[in-house]
Amino acid sequence: MPGMNLTREEARTRAALITVHSYDVELDLTGSDTVFSSRTTVRFSAAEGAESFIDAVTDAVRSVNLNGTELDPAEVSDGVRIALPGLAAENTLVIDADALYMNTGEGLHRFVDPVDDEVYLYSQFEVPDSRRMFAVFEQPDLKATFAFTITAPAHWDVISNAATPVPVDARDGARTWAFAPTARISSYITALIAGPYQCVRSELTSSDGRVIPLGVFARASLMEHLDAENIFTLTRQGFEFFEKQFGTPYPFEKYDQLFVPEFNAGAMENAGAVTFLESYVFRSRPTDAMVERRAITVLHELAHMWFGDLVTMRWWNDLWLNESFAEFMSTLAAAQNTEFTSSWTTFNILEKNWAYRQDQLPSTHPIVAEIRDLEDVQVNFDGITYAKGASVLRQLVAWVGQEEFMAGVRSYFAKHAWSNTELPDLMRELEASSGRDLSEWSKLWLETAGVNTLRAVISTDDAGLITDFSITQTAVAEHPVIRPHRLAVGFYDLDAAGSLIRVHREELDVAGPTTAVPALVGRKRPALVLVNDDDLAYAKIRLDGQSLATATAHLKDFEQSLPRTLVWGAAWDAVRDAETPARAYLELVLGNIGHETDSTVIMVLLRQLNTALDYYVDRMGAPAARLAAADRLWELARAAEAGSDAQLQFVGAFAHLAHTGPQLDAVAALLSGELVLEGLEVDAEMRWDLLTSLSAGGRADAGAIAAELERDATSTGQLSAHTARAAMPTPEAKRAAWDAVIGGKLSNLEQRAAITGFNHVHDPALIAGYVEEYFDVAGTVWETKSYEIAQQIVTGLYPAAQTTPETLAKTDAFLHSLGEDSPALRRLVIESRDAVVRALAAQAADA
Repeated sequence: MPGMNLTREEARTRAALITVHSYDVELDLTGSDTVFSSRTTVRFSAAEGAESFIDAVTDAVRSVNLNGTELDPAEVSDGVRIALPGLAAENTLVIDADALYMNTGEGLHRFVDPVDDEVYLYSQFEVPDSRRMFAVFEQPDLKATFAFTITAPAHWDVISNAATPVPVDARDGARTWAFAPTARISSYITALIAGPYQCVRSELTSSDGRVIPLGVFARASLMEHLDAENIFTLTRQGFEFFEKQFGTPYPFEKYDQLFVPEFNAGAMENAGAVTFLESYVFRSRPTDAMVERRAITVLHELAHMWFGDLVTMRWWNDLWLNESFAEFMSTLAAAQNTEFTSSWTTFNILEKNWAYRQDQLPSTHPIVAEIRDLEDVQVNFDGITYAKGASVLRQLVAWVGQEEFMAGVRSYFAKHAWSNTELPDLMRELEASSGRDLSEWSKLWLETAGVNTLRAVISTDDAGLITDFSITQTAVAEHPVIRPHRLAVGFYDLDAAGSLIRVHREELDVAGPTTAVPALVGRKRPALVLVNDDDLAYAKIRLDGQSLATATAHLKDFEQSLPRTLVWGAAWDAVRDAETPARAYLELVLGNIGHETDSTVIMVLLRQLNTALDYYVDRMGAPAARLAAADRLWELARAAEAGSDAQLQFVGAFAHLAHTGPQLDAVAALLSGELVLEGLEVDAEMRWDLLTSLSAGGRADAGAIAAELERDATSTGQLSAHTARAAMPTPEAKRAAWDAVIGGKLSNLEQRAAITGFNHVHDPALIAGYVEEYFDVAGTVWETKSYEIAQQIVTGLYPAAQTTPETLAKTDAFLHSLGEDSPALRRLVIESRDAVVRALAAQAADA
């Protein structure tokens, strides 16, 4: 992606020269299907006589006027930047250009609803894509006010950061919306959402007495499925919690939440106009895990209104703090002020699992990462930035105390509202509020990479009394840092009813390679000792032999979900580290998942089951393991409580693995209605899952997929059809999917759906022939496509299913040819390579 990068040094130099006052942006959205006119007026101060540039990704630039002087667009614009020579102390810049609509989920994305042929637009600007909609100094520390004037079809709604004004007639069939200027914010959190969206409205009263209008928006064809009242309830709970904890009223004038089509991420924290992916509008029955995930996402984006939008990072090296803070606060708010009281269990199995996985990759990095340029930040939307950072913040709260932590946060908001900050600004406030020197803590936790492993070492006498108890801490050779931890040790025994209950809890500080715990000496050794009980610390844990035996025999008997989930996590991590055989893990999952009560835990365990089958089971034993796993999941589905969340998840997992004649017969019977499971609704999403299963098994042809698409002629149906077609187990279907993805005409979600189907194979040999082709095209893909599209292809089509030394050799040859060019591409390929390395080690352990 030549020319699209921006380095930190360039941003520092520009920030030293320029102070931006305001943007007036005029867009006309009534023209063609491919471009729109964008006229930007920027007022800014500068060092007199200096030269600089403004970012503008354009299709064409008609005129550039700087302080009344016309500059030749052919000389000053290269389609990405516009040079600004001879700046005055005070400047007015007017740029008139055409910009491109996108179908990649970047910039101003354009979507046509197949149900009614209506056009829907939304913007997505993080990290560097407001420049795709208007000319802008694209960096977070050059805050300004933004006033948008939008001309659009008269029947549209137009939503931005400021309250939507009453439109005026512009010409036949068009109206103009002139929005008031925003507060001083960064360009990446500005927003435009336009089209015939429909809305449900409500309001709440802020802590300072203001009435805050609320809106929940979706496309017309989805409104019947929109449960807006649930969104409003969560929003009110979040407002109440955050305003109290932060000591600062909500900083904007209204709060709209918009579900938009073909969104790449979960959501985006545009100030007062948050966008969400449409999967959160549930057309079919969702799992409880998805409902909780939506709740956490709603709270995450609301937390950003303060941390990220009101107070913003100076540069992207503090992206971690922006995202980690919102991730931590959303889980805390869910646990303490909503119905999702077990959200720390969800956090452990989902977020921490992601963090541990990311932190063991060759590309792991300190939480405070070195962000040299935009390519660096793009690949740092990762498990370190979100999940490890949030985990370490939870550890910090345990270290200093929650009230002391929040007191520091309140002082931080009071001092830095509407400005840009860096990490030391927050740490100073936390030190002042807690009375703790956090410099060493910050150095060890934020400036180094890697995850430690904790184990309990226990000695007992003949009576079973503990004579010595210590906790050992180890680190890997590549990241040999030993850290301080605030954690709890839990003792668990079986009660008369057979439940595994906590009988003692000891909270302490752990530091150094070995920490003695004298408070536990003299106690009777319990059936199970759990280090890091309550999951306060960020560390891998290993159970001692007796505790592991108890956990294996009584995993289903834990009274609480969080300790059970900690044991699940330790078992999975040992498989990934090739310490225990994958098939032993399969037995553990299939023998206990039927008793699991937490929907998100079930979801993650089923994902891990598939990963183990696809990558970690010895290849000689894999066919039998897959057959047994699918049969067991079908048993679990039929035995599950009618209408339960577990039933829904087990049916989906069975369909994904089904590949034998009898298994596919069961899938076909479910789809046709010949076989009915009491309580299971075979709704639109379930029908597509079953049909895709049949397609991957060679039991559904193009005609069957077309018939189902006619039945569900929605955008979601079209995406599902892409997956089902690409899943067909024929060379022709795989070639068509590959060519469609590489050809670059698919939208972002169409491409993702096709990649999913391409990789859905019961025999990896079917796509083994694409290994050479992948390495032939990866570099070109990276150079010629937008970041989101290129990343999907590079990671999604990497031949991970070919877990062979030959795949590693080809990967290494590609990396060697790449050299140090394209560090972001290099990182993505290295991460994919690591999956094959782990798979080979795990397969050897399983054999």
